[in-house]
Formats: sequence, structure tokens, C-alpha cells
Amino acid sequence: MAQIYRHEFIVPEDALDENGHVNNVEYLRWMLDAAVLHADSQGCTQATKAAGATWVVRTHHLEYLRPAFAGEHICVLTWVANFRRVQSLRKYKVIRLEDNAVLAEGETDWVFVDALTGKLRSIPKEVIAAFEVVPEEKEP
Repeated sequence: MAQIYRHEFIVPEDALDENGHVNNVEYLRWMLDAAVLHADSQGCTQATKAAGATWVVRTHHLEYLRPAFAGEHICVLTWVANFRRVQSLRKYKVIRLEDNAVLAEGETDWVFVDALTGKLRSIPKEVIAAFEVVPEEKEP
């Protein structure tokens, strides 16, 4: 089971803003892309759909540390930090591979909801079993 998921890519030109570096919104997009890819790879997406549910963002926290530029090789690391009754905290670290500089760190608090009603639901064991929670002392 992949505790920490790696999503690697090259920054495209269209990710830049008027200042010539990556637009802040792109970092959030990268985090969400990595979360979905991780969930898909672990069977979480399938288990969630089978349960008639979906995940919805409650909060994002994102701290920008350094800029990124077009053509750079980026790695987004993501992992599940915890599960609570109806919530799960996922963390992220965005790294420029050329120099291993940490560009951003973030987290998303996700809530598990019924796909038809939108009401909060307890997270089923099958969904929780898709991930191994990474304790704080083992975070990258």
C-alpha cells in the first residue's frame, strides 16, 4: 500500500501568471489532482462510489514558500494524515525536483457525504482500508 503518493509533472507555460511564475491557483489544482490520483490508485474512488457517497472539501490550507516556473519538474507528495467519523485530513508537499526545494505545503480537510442527499455520512471501513494513515513523525 502506497502511504505517500508521488505525482510528477513538468510545469506548463499556461500555469504562469502575469508575474511570470506559477499562479497560486495552480498549486491547489496540483494538490487536488494528486489527491484524486492517489484515491484512484488505492481503490478509494471505487469504494466511495460503491457506498453511494462522495468526498467534499471542507477547508484548504496552503502555504506558498517559493515560486515555480515553466519547464520545471515538480513533484506533489500527498498522504492521509487521519480519519475521523466523517472527515479525513490529507496533507501535501510540493517540491521542485531540480533542487529539491519545497515550494508549498498544504492540507485539505475532506468530509464524506451521501452522493444523493449531500448529508454527512460515517466513512465505511472499506474506504478507510484503502489508505494507510501516515503519522506526523513519518511525514516527508
